[in-house]
This record gives sequence, C-alpha cells and structure tokens, in this order.
Amino acid sequence: MLNRVTSEMRTWYGLIATFGTLGAYSKMPGTLGSAAACVILFACRGIPLWAIVSVALIGMVAADKYARAAKREDPGEVIIDEVAGLWVSCWGLDLSFAVAGLFLFRIIDITKPFPVRQSEKLPGGLGIMADDILGGVMVNLLLRAIYRLFFLGGLDAILAYFGR
Repeated sequence: MLNRVTSEMRTWYGLIATFGTLGAYSKMPGTLGSAAACVILFACRGIPLWAIVSVALIGMVAADKYARAAKREDPGEVIIDEVAGLWVSCWGLDLSFAVAGLFLFRIIDITKPFPVRQSEKLPGGLGIMADDILGGVMVNLLLRAIYRLFFLGGLDAILAYFGR
C-alpha cells in the first residue's frame, strides 16, 4: 500500500495534491501546508482571485484522483486543500492579517464547526476541497468583522457593511 501511494505521489496529480510531496513528510501535514501557503502569500504579496480559483479547481481534480488511487476518502498527505483554504482566508485583506488568518484557519480546519464538517461529506475531491474553502470563507469574514469592530467604528460599522 505504501509503495502504491509513494508511486502515486510521483504523478502529476500526486505532486499537486500533496503540494510537491510536502504533505507526506510531516506528522502535521495540514499545518505544514497552511504555513507553506502563508509563506507563498507573503512572497507574492497576496494571491489574486484567479489563482485561488485555479488552485482550487485543479486541486479538486488532483485530490480526487489521488484519493481514488490511495483508496482512502481524504488522505492526510493531501494538503492542496489547506493551501487554497488559507489563501481564501486572506483574500482581499492586507498582508498584516496573514498570521491571524493562518491561526484562525487552523482552528476552523481542526475543529470543523457547522457547516464545515457537513461540506467534507461531499463526494471525492469536491469534499476534500470544500471544507477548507468554506473554512477559509468563514475566517475571511471573521477577520473582516474583527477589523471593522475594533478599527472602523465598532458594531455600527459592521451593520452598515451588511446594509442595515
């Protein structure tokens, strides 16, 4: 089984799904993948939406193929979902939010509150990617709310943001 997975990591979808096999060399692959995504975020000074969508779509296909080949529903070494999720967490925000985004994203990814846990039940690569993308959206909205609450006028600013 291990030889099969190792050989799958050498394929195009294995390299994408495990983020260049980075996910296979850690006891905490999700944290490692998220941290690597944060480093890339800083190095590129932000990730454009088209790149996030591209990574999510390609990652969904690659994760699906990898999970089928490994004969496991959501292999731990697949970390492309954490990469996309972290980038969603920080999308449209200043880079100063990246570390807080990383911290909150890992909390959401580990605890899987509603509806994150339900979204991972979707089939194949869609389920592998969906929980992290949804977690990223939750973190992004939470960071925006915290910023508005503490730096832009409190609760009135939050309510005005949502049109009330």
